[in-house]
Amino acid sequence: MAQRVGLIWLGLALLGAGLLAHLLSAQAIGGSYVAYRDHILGFVGLTVVTGAVIWALGLRFWKGRYDITLLALGILQALIGLFVWINRFSVHG
Repeated sequence: MAQRVGLIWLGLALLGAGLLAHLLSAQAIGGSYVAYRDHILGFVGLTVVTGAVIWALGLRFWKGRYDITLLALGILQALIGLFVWINRFSVHG
């Protein structure tokens, strides 16, 4: 049981890291209201879409293990956030 709680916390921390990467990217491109709004909405939209896909995979492969589902979502969102943060330099505007 303790391992499951640890995986849940790790998944939440990785989700937070993904959101932080989006917020830092918004700040780096000017920090305007529109930049923050777009990055936050992008994070939420990506979380909903990838969460639905991972949830469906979880029903098929690891039914009842919500800790693994949350961990997979956190890992994916952290990687997407890192990708967005790295690509902030290519924004021209």
